Amino acid sequence: MRFLAIYRAAETGVPPTPEHMAAMGALIQEMTDAGVLLSTEGCLPSALGARVRRSGDTVTVTDGPFTEAKELVAGFALIQARSKDEAIAWTRRFLQVAGDGESEIRQVYEAPGFASADAHPCTAQLAAQA
Repeated sequence: MRFLAIYRAAETGVPPTPEHMAAMGALIQEMTDAGVLLSTEGCLPSALGARVRRSGDTVTVTDGPFTEAKELVAGFALIQARSKDEAIAWTRRFLQVAGDGESEIRQVYEAPGFASADAHPCTAQLAAQA
């Protein structure tokens, strides 16, 4: 099973220390060696980003920074785990290194055959739009 772990934290504007980067690098290496980590990235400050929202026919673009939010998406990891419990265990390890914040863990839908309309109602809808 694949899981997306979305890490949210307060935006401090302070870059990580070399020690913090080394600890995170060691955890990333451990997870890679264990075959758990498929992909991970941190996000740059929200001042460099934008939010795009759609409501009906209206699309609104808001440039960062997003000062109204207490916590922002700070990064993500795509992991391969045998169960949700294993994904939670690895995420706990990550938070020990990352520090304060929260991670939302979401299992990633894995279509057995994307073109098969029988696989899932969403698959049939997406295939019809293609």
